[in-house]
Amino acid sequence: MSKFSETLLFSAAIVVVGANLRPTMAAIGPMLDAIQRDTGLSDTGASLLTTLPVALMGVCLLFTSRLKSILGTRNGIILGLLFILLSNLLRWHWSSAALLLMTAILGGIGIAIVQALLPIMIKHRSGAAAAGLMGVYSTAIMGGAFLSGTFGPWIAQASHWQVALGIWSIPSLIGCLIWWRATDPAETVPEDRARLPVSRAPRAWLLLAFFGLGTGAYTLVLAWLPPFYTGLGRSAEMAGLMLGVVTLSEVVAGIAVSYWVGRSPDRRPAIFTAIGALFAGLLGLIFAPLALAWPSAVFAGLGIGALFPLSLIVAMDHGDDASAAGAIAGFVQGGGYLVAAALPLIAGLLREYLSDLTLAWGLMAGLCLVLWLIAARLRPGQRITF
Repeated sequence: MSKFSETLLFSAAIVVVGANLRPTMAAIGPMLDAIQRDTGLSDTGASLLTTLPVALMGVCLLFTSRLKSILGTRNGIILGLLFILLSNLLRWHWSSAALLLMTAILGGIGIAIVQALLPIMIKHRSGAAAAGLMGVYSTAIMGGAFLSGTFGPWIAQASHWQVALGIWSIPSLIGCLIWWRATDPAETVPEDRARLPVSRAPRAWLLLAFFGLGTGAYTLVLAWLPPFYTGLGRSAEMAGLMLGVVTLSEVVAGIAVSYWVGRSPDRRPAIFTAIGALFAGLLGLIFAPLALAWPSAVFAGLGIGALFPLSLIVAMDHGDDASAAGAIAGFVQGGGYLVAAALPLIAGLLREYLSDLTLAWGLMAGLCLVLWLIAARLRPGQRITF
């Protein structure tokens, strides 16, 4: 196989693997009312279907180096995909609150393993082109969310919500096969150098907070935007389409980031634009959720879709090689996902006890100001040294 063919196949594998990292969560929201009705899940319990996998993603990502040593980069990613496949397959055949929570845990661990190891492989394989491929990877993640969130309610209408959740085991299987074909079993990523823990660098905590709050906007919208609109009287299909518009806007933003990211070492202009778009979308949800439903979805999606890859790219910018970038990305994502996991849970508590999600959108709007202050400090050329 020529070098060009190998590169093309690896890029295709990144897209397919990335597309499998969100359907486990994204398919839930538009059908949440039906799921709660059939299983008896409370609003707080339902929030755990997003909070648990996100929190577990964070815990696993904190042990990126150990995962790499124990599993290996290539085989670890395959194992993660198999966990995702199994979690989706179980949902296809059984329906109970306990089963859904168990599959949320299983899928979350699988997603975490892949997200911990894949940036290391991307940096190792792509070198200077890694930033652009990270943008492609992030866009693929959002594309998977778009497909599952948009088409899930229609699949459920034609059959059952169990089928709409379980059918995503098929692309998981395809992802395993393509990744197996695109990577070499003999390929090894250099072992980490002896280094101080990333957590000892104050800069790493700033990057963690930035990633966590930005990703928190994503998990909040992913979990609760569809139930917010079904609570306002819209159908599950329309709510799924709303989530689809958000995720499609995220894809557009991710593509734009992939195109732009290699043109300037200063990421801040793009970051400020992304935060502004997210803030505008949240204001629409707060003050005119029906009249401004579609513009709010578009602006929120554009902001979230740009923030996710930019926060990862900025984190990896602080490493001077693949090993350092992987260690930083693992720490930032690990702690960041733990931060992000809190927002859907808070929103679930607000919905259960106040029957209103408007305060959740207001909280996130306030956090946008915190994101802006952090972004102002992310000047180019800064490194975390070990």
